[in-house]
Amino acid sequence: MVTAFVLLNVERGRINAVAETLGDVPGIAEVYSVAGRYDLVAVLRVKTNEALADLVTMAIRGVAGITHTETLIAFRAYSRHDLEAIFG
Repeated sequence: MVTAFVLLNVERGRINAVAETLGDVPGIAEVYSVAGRYDLVAVLRVKTNEALADLVTMAIRGVAGITHTETLIAFRAYSRHDLEAIFG
């Protein structure tokens, strides 16, 4: 399982629409509106790096209203939850 976090800046007034669109994309597990430098954070969970590349470069990039993204790829989870069992 490959996990990544995509930090997104969105055009003013489009945050809800972009969040709802992203939430319907397969491979995007969660979308959060946040305070700070970014407007949204999307949590991506896919099986391969190739699937992640397609998701970020084609699916997310194709959503109207997104002005900037920054992708963080997770190396290891330090959590009490067994995410692999949940999403595997």
